[in-house]
Amino acid sequence: MEGCRRRGSGLDSLPSNLLINEILRRLDLPSLCTLSCVSTSLRSAADQALSLLPSLDISEISPDVRTLNHIFSRCRGVDTLTVNCLRLNDLDVDAFLGPHVRELNLFHGALLSPRVLASVTHRCANLRVLMVEMGDCGDRPLWEYLSALLMNCIHLESLCIKTRMIGSSLSSFQWIPMLWSKNVKSLKLHPVYCGEAFSIMQGLSPEPAGISSYQLLSPSSGFTLQKLSLYLDVITDDLIVMITRKLPHLVELSLEDMPVKEPSISHDLTDVGFQSLSSCHHLRSLSLARNRQYCPVSFKRVSNMGIFLFSEGCKGLELIRLSGFSKVSDAGFTSILQSCRNLKKFEIRNAPLLSDLSFHDLAKAPCSLSELRIRSCNLITSETAKKLACYSSLELLDFGGCWSIADLGVSSISSLYGLTTLDLAGADITDTGLSTLGQGTSPIKSLSLRGCKRVTDKGISYLLQDRGIIRNTLSTLDLGHMPGISDLAIHMIVGSSAGITELCIRSCFHVTDSAVEALSKRGSPAIRKLDLHSCTGLSSASIGFLTRPLFKGLWWIGVGATHLSNGRSNLSEIPAERPWLTLCAHGCEMGCHDGWQFHAEGSQSPQYETELGGR
Repeated sequence: MEGCRRRGSGLDSLPSNLLINEILRRLDLPSLCTLSCVSTSLRSAADQALSLLPSLDISEISPDVRTLNHIFSRCRGVDTLTVNCLRLNDLDVDAFLGPHVRELNLFHGALLSPRVLASVTHRCANLRVLMVEMGDCGDRPLWEYLSALLMNCIHLESLCIKTRMIGSSLSSFQWIPMLWSKNVKSLKLHPVYCGEAFSIMQGLSPEPAGISSYQLLSPSSGFTLQKLSLYLDVITDDLIVMITRKLPHLVELSLEDMPVKEPSISHDLTDVGFQSLSSCHHLRSLSLARNRQYCPVSFKRVSNMGIFLFSEGCKGLELIRLSGFSKVSDAGFTSILQSCRNLKKFEIRNAPLLSDLSFHDLAKAPCSLSELRIRSCNLITSETAKKLACYSSLELLDFGGCWSIADLGVSSISSLYGLTTLDLAGADITDTGLSTLGQGTSPIKSLSLRGCKRVTDKGISYLLQDRGIIRNTLSTLDLGHMPGISDLAIHMIVGSSAGITELCIRSCFHVTDSAVEALSKRGSPAIRKLDLHSCTGLSSASIGFLTRPLFKGLWWIGVGATHLSNGRSNLSEIPAERPWLTLCAHGCEMGCHDGWQFHAEGSQSPQYETELGGR
């Protein structure tokens, strides 16, 4: 706050138009609110800047309805709204709806039900984009609300509905004809049964007598769906073949499933279904993933042959994400890299046959990768990291769960001068590797070292050494599940000039109240998000550090499985004093991006794993 006051004294002297139009309109909401506390003149200028905002993003914090009403009393004309609804119910959302809203994104709506769609339908007639994450299924089937929405919001182009659990009764045909007859270009439904999804695809374009399928599916037919995303119980050949037949002009396709048991031969994805995607010549983005949360399943019936035939027909792909393809080897993955000349983003997860050979000739591949994610692939070693040293276009590199990435690989990575995001979760690196990274030329903003068991406090000191670039660029740091991290590392972070604003130290058992106290008193830049989940070394005394004026700027803190969240603590008194602060005791990842659905009353806290697998 002292820094804001010093800056505020200079801003006060600027002409009003310059201050509002050139400076304040570029700030986010929390920054505007902070500046408004500096002086009366800046408060007036901040109010004017709010009233002129064309869009408003309140996703980083989870405001209550009182705070939300205070915000929207000053900015009622925004046409693009993004709101974190973790504390809001269906009635609270009414506060910011209206005919001026053209894009509406409602994140983390654990207390929302499909009834919120009724409010959107009646109050947002000019809506073009709608994204809703909601909790309960409600007292009426979801398709009834979708029918009314599509009937009344005639300008709707993008629709994304995410609910807490599968079984939302979407298979009724009453809303499907409305979907294909409208101008909807993007559809996302999470989750949905495979049978329901098949019915939706089957009903997209009824085929009147005398009209061929080609005529119905041609651009002149009026059906404009270009992006489809479904979270399913199981992905099957029948579903994918139906999608390719009904949507040959598809540009983006994302399918993820989570089987509760091993799929049968007749009810699974095979080479037949995978290669049918090659008929979608307009496809630019493809994501096929199998989630192993319920049982250790994979796409066992897709082989290299299916990948070969697919890659020959989809050479225009720019993004590919494949997870759980256990029978595909280096030959299959290499064919994608060699065929897709425009490939920018490539992600492979849980592929036990993927090895360094896939990236042996990466420099000769025609694509220019900007994002490469290779997660939980045990045969990947530092040799792959060495091959990436000449890939100057890389901005994101993810080796999470690749245990054989060692210090030698880090040495190669540290020379990537365009790299801003690096994930080394579970890697076999040591303090020496962090010293190399700390002296490197990569301007890394986000770094994950989660589960790196050989890294100690000394490694964090090396990482943040004076002569390193990363010291000046790093803002997000994940040190979760690292037994070598103690209070000493946290004190070094606080004492350094590193700009870290998001810090995860979950399951760091040697972190105590002393570390929390040091973080609470840190000046600029202040910690905005802090994950303390399962830090059993903390006592209930740390609650005192969450009160004003400590932890200035804190938006989110995870305190689950600690003494701070037990029934004898005074944690419930904090929200009333700090309405901007979200106290999460549910085990969510940073910001409740993963786990928001478990915040509703009466739900059980999820059990999370680190996605590093078992050694």
